[in-house]
Amino acid sequence: MNQPDNRTPGVNPESWVDDYGDYLFRYAMSRLRDDNAAEEVVQETFLAGVRFQERYTGEGAERAWLLGILKRKIIDHVRRRARYDRDGSYEDSNDPSEKLFDQNGNWKHGAFPTLTPAMQVESAEVWDVVKGCLEHLPRGQADVFVLSAMEDMSSDEICQELGITPSNLWVRLHRARLALAQCVGSRWFQDEEVPQHAK
Repeated sequence: MNQPDNRTPGVNPESWVDDYGDYLFRYAMSRLRDDNAAEEVVQETFLAGVRFQERYTGEGAERAWLLGILKRKIIDHVRRRARYDRDGSYEDSNDPSEKLFDQNGNWKHGAFPTLTPAMQVESAEVWDVVKGCLEHLPRGQADVFVLSAMEDMSSDEICQELGITPSNLWVRLHRARLALAQCVGSRWFQDEEVPQHAK
């Protein structure tokens, strides 16, 4: 006699690692910039998916359902990480605005390379460079940028999740944007200088 199947229709946890593991890991890695953290949140996602598989209605794609769980796990991870990184000393001593602005608040001459038509690239390529630049930011700055720009969370939500004040959020986002602008600009400029070989 066959045993009844208690699984939710449309949910197949046995195939998740093969079907969605790489996709979810790349997504997590682009947000957390840490192999171990990305692996951890993907594993937590799969465990939560198995535990709460009856909540999957089958109306949307299984991958999208797992991605929704993963986004929550990423936010939880960033919040936990922020709890342990309260000192902020690195951020305070490494303000990229000093490299970009003079004492009067004006842009320093030569702070950014001049944009050329060759620098106008597709959005996906720009985001790839931004993700690479995020690895060089202090974690507190990178985290708020990821939650704001990549996860589209509101300022109030970010402050609540990370337990920071709106002014602290503004400072972190400001510094992150300045550092990213400098990094992205310098990377495009370096790419521009790569000699092109004649055909």
